Amino acid sequence: MTLRLLLDSADPKAWRQWLPTGLFHGVTTNPSLLRRAGQSCTTANLAVLSRQAEEFGAQEIHLQAWGANQIAMAECGQALAAMVPGKILVKLPITALGAAVAQQLISQNRIPITFTACYEAPQVLLAAALGAHYIAPYLGRISDQGRDGHREVIGMQRCLDGLGSSLRLLVASLRQKEDLSRLAAEGLTTFTLSPDLAEALFSCQATEAAAAQFEQDAAG
Repeated sequence: MTLRLLLDSADPKAWRQWLPTGLFHGVTTNPSLLRRAGQSCTTANLAVLSRQAEEFGAQEIHLQAWGANQIAMAECGQALAAMVPGKILVKLPITALGAAVAQQLISQNRIPITFTACYEAPQVLLAAALGAHYIAPYLGRISDQGRDGHREVIGMQRCLDGLGSSLRLLVASLRQKEDLSRLAAEGLTTFTLSPDLAEALFSCQATEAAAAQFEQDAAG
C-alpha cells in the first residue's frame, strides 16, 4: 500500500489551508471534532461541510454516524453516504451495534465503512471479517492506558499482513511527528493528522536555516 495521509479536522479553515497542498487524501471528522470547531452535528450541516471539503480537493470524507439503535444509526449512515456519492466513508464505532450497522450498510447499500475507537488487535480482525475499508486505532490513547501504543498498533498491522487483508489501519491520535516516521518504518501506511501535527512536520530549524542561507546566497 502507498502512503495515505488524511486531515483530522472538522474546521473548514484547516481544510482550505491543507487540502490544496496535495498532501492529504481527504478528511476525517467526528462529533467531538465538530463540537471543537463550533459546527453543529446535524445531517444538514454535514451536507454543507462535505461539499466544502470536496471543493477543497478531498478525495475521501469520513463522517461518523450516530443513533441510539441499529435502525437510527443505519438511516444516519445512509444519509451521510448520499451527501457526496463516491467520496463519503461512514464511520462507526467498533462495537456490537456498530458492527451490526456496518454489516447492513455494506451488504445492502455497498457503503464503505471506517471503524473507529479501536484499542485492541482482535477488533481489527472483526473489521476485516466485515469487509470494512478502514479501522482507526487510537495510538496516543492506547499509550495513555499505560500500554505500548506503538507496539500494539504494529501488531495490528502484522495481523492484517498475515491475513493478506486489504483493510487499512488508519492510525489516529498521533501526538508527535516522530510517531509517523516510527510507524512508517514498520510498514504502516495510513495516518490521520491534526492540523497542528501537519504544521509540525514542516518544523525543522536546520532546514529553515539552510533555506534562509540559499535565499541570502541567491541575492548575492
